[in-house]
Amino acid sequence: MKLIEVSDKRTARRFLNVVSTIYSNENMYIRPLDVTIESIFNPEKNVFFSHGEATRWILEDNEGKLIGRVAAFINRKKAFNFEQPTGGMGFFECIENEEAVTLLFGACRQWLEARGMKAMDGPINFGENDNFWGLLVEGFTHPCYGMNYNPPYYRKLFEDYGFSYYFEQLTNHLDRTKAFPERFWKIAEWVLAKPEFTFRHFNWAEADKFLGDMKAVYDEGWQFHENFTPLETINLKNALKDAKSILIEELIWFAYHDGKPIAFLVMIPDANEILKHFNGKMNLWNKIRFVYYRKMQPFTRSRITVMGVVPKYQRAGVESGIFWNLDKELKARPNITEVELSWVGDFNPKMRNLHESVGATFAKRHITYRKLFEEGQESHRSTIIPVDTRDQALRTNLKSD
Repeated sequence: MKLIEVSDKRTARRFLNVVSTIYSNENMYIRPLDVTIESIFNPEKNVFFSHGEATRWILEDNEGKLIGRVAAFINRKKAFNFEQPTGGMGFFECIENEEAVTLLFGACRQWLEARGMKAMDGPINFGENDNFWGLLVEGFTHPCYGMNYNPPYYRKLFEDYGFSYYFEQLTNHLDRTKAFPERFWKIAEWVLAKPEFTFRHFNWAEADKFLGDMKAVYDEGWQFHENFTPLETINLKNALKDAKSILIEELIWFAYHDGKPIAFLVMIPDANEILKHFNGKMNLWNKIRFVYYRKMQPFTRSRITVMGVVPKYQRAGVESGIFWNLDKELKARPNITEVELSWVGDFNPKMRNLHESVGATFAKRHITYRKLFEEGQESHRSTIIPVDTRDQALRTNLKSD
C-alpha cells in the first residue's frame, strides 16, 4: 500500500474520487459537491486557515487503485482549550482493511503530534460543526446535505483503532403531515399575546442585520458550553452565500424582546434532493439542470441546521413562538412533508427536550470520537451543558453589573 499526501490538482482530484470506490454499490449515499469539499481545503476560501492548518492523504493498494483517504487539521482557537491539546481528522473513507485503516489514522496522528497535539477528534470538519461532523452509526437512510453518511463497518474501524466515544449527536425527523402537539400551541399563543415579544423572518435586504442578530444570540446562548468560541461573521456570510440558491426567507426566524435579538432558527431545504443527480459535479450542464429541478420539482424535505436561545429567555416560550410562525409558512408549502432536526448533542439536554415537545421522532445517530495519543490516559466524554444556563447567565449579569 502507498500513502500519498495531497499536493497538487491531480492528487486533490483523486482525493475526491475515493468515494467512487467506497460507495459504488451504495444506493443511499449522495456525493457532496466537489467544489464544496475542495473549498474546505482552500486557504483562500476557508477562514479557518487564518487560525489553523490542514493536510490530507490518499491511499493506494499495490496495483495503484484508490482504497482510502483522510484529512487532518488543527483549529488553534480551540485546540489548546481542552485538557490535552486536541486536533481533528475527517473526510475519512476506506475499504474494510485493518492495514489500510492503520496507515490513514496513523498519518493523522503523526502529523498532529508533530504539531503539539495530544489527541484527535473525528470524524469532524475543518469548519463549523453544522456540516460533515460525526460518524453515522444508526439510521442509514437518505442523508440531508451536509450530514455525514458512511458504511456501517466504519464504527468498528474507529473503535478498533482506539477511538473512544466523546459525544453523541441525535437527528430527529418531524412528519409535517401530522399536527403539532396542542400543548405547544398554547404556549405559543401566550407568548404571541405579549407585545414586548416580536418575531421576524429573514430577508435579503437586511441580511447583515440578521447575521449580526444571529451572532449575538449564538455567542450568548452557547457561552456555557465546553470549549466555546464566538461565531465569526465571515463564516456566516460564506454559509449564507453558499445557500442562496435554495434558501427560503420565510423559513429562517428570529425572536426579539423589546427589539433585542433573543432567539433564532435556521431551516434550509434539503439540496440533496437535487444534488443526488449530479455525482458531485457542478459544471455548466448541471447548473442548468439545477435551475430546472429547482423550478419543476419542489423540495419535499428541509433541515433545521441550527437554533439558539439567549439563556435569560429559555423559559419564556420563545421557541414555541418561532415554531408557530414557522408552521404557518410550512402550511403554505405543503410540498415540504418532512423536516430534519439535526443535530443535537447528548451534551444539550434542553434542546433534546424541545425536539420531543414538537413531536419529532428518532431518525439518525452520529458519534464524534476522540483518540488520546498517550497510553493509559483516561478518556472523558464531552461535558453536559447545564440545564440552568438561564440562572447562570443571570448570576453572571449581576456580577458584571
